[in-house]
Amino acid sequence: MQVNRGLFKLDLVDHHAILGVPLDADAKQVRKRYLKIARKLHPDSLRTATDEQKQQASELLSKLVNPAYEVLSQEKSSVEHKVSLKLKGQQLQSQPSLLALSTDHLKKVASSNNIEYAYSNALKPLALEQYESLEDVVDAIGEISELNAIYVMRQGGAPGQIEAGKDPQPSTQEGGGAANDESSVTVMSSRERRAQLIESFINRAKEFEYKGNFSRAIIELREAVKAHPQNPKCHAELGRMYMRSKQLTMAGIHAKRALELEPDNEMAADVKKKLDTYNRRNPPPDAPSTGKRPSKGPKKPSGGSGLFGGLFGGKKRK
Repeated sequence: MQVNRGLFKLDLVDHHAILGVPLDADAKQVRKRYLKIARKLHPDSLRTATDEQKQQASELLSKLVNPAYEVLSQEKSSVEHKVSLKLKGQQLQSQPSLLALSTDHLKKVASSNNIEYAYSNALKPLALEQYESLEDVVDAIGEISELNAIYVMRQGGAPGQIEAGKDPQPSTQEGGGAANDESSVTVMSSRERRAQLIESFINRAKEFEYKGNFSRAIIELREAVKAHPQNPKCHAELGRMYMRSKQLTMAGIHAKRALELEPDNEMAADVKKKLDTYNRRNPPPDAPSTGKRPSKGPKKPSGGSGLFGGLFGGKKRK
């Protein structure tokens, strides 16, 4: 029971598509939709179904529907999921070839001058029929996820597309044709677009860093490196974040890569300098002897002092 369309193809479980709710659905809408689906998949509603169909309904409920509801019904996990959706939208902006649309109807939605209206109108009939046939549920989820992928890509204000929240209404000019797209789009160079996307990844990572959530910040920066593997700033930021989380080997790998791409990158050089200092103070047990007898044993970082104390500003993670 695997979905391989839309946002699922980008390694994201599209919980909104599973429940058939719009991406801006609130907790009340999510609960109402979940209860409706749960009733459809409950054994009492499937008294005339075959054993195979009942088993299929049970798996849909336990493996897809229940987990989706758990994520979208809780504020923290719902916010994190929306962040992931935004990042996938940015990824699709930079790599639109990743989005393969299966129907002509979805292609029309993708090129619509009013994405809000087109998205809402396309979602309603799909959600209405989504759980009517157990055999078609997975395909329905996939089609809704393709629709969601279109929406998050368009909502990011991709170059050559209409800005988020500012989609013009279809033109009422004589002839009934839509207004010329060139008058309603913001065009960026590929370099400007790339810089904007990189900054969005980094800024989001810094928000998590400020909250002390280094693991989540690392995830954001790994996405940045994955999307822009030749960008030294992405590697330098990821190296710094790995060092903050005390994953020194990974910090060294990305600092080294950043310096290979940009030898005068100050952030990567600073990470490398701190790592070199730490390694000198804490040589591995099997390191060759220098022949000199140190006056004091190697210093170990503790509390708010030492290398990591200076690096982390003396604060302990809570």
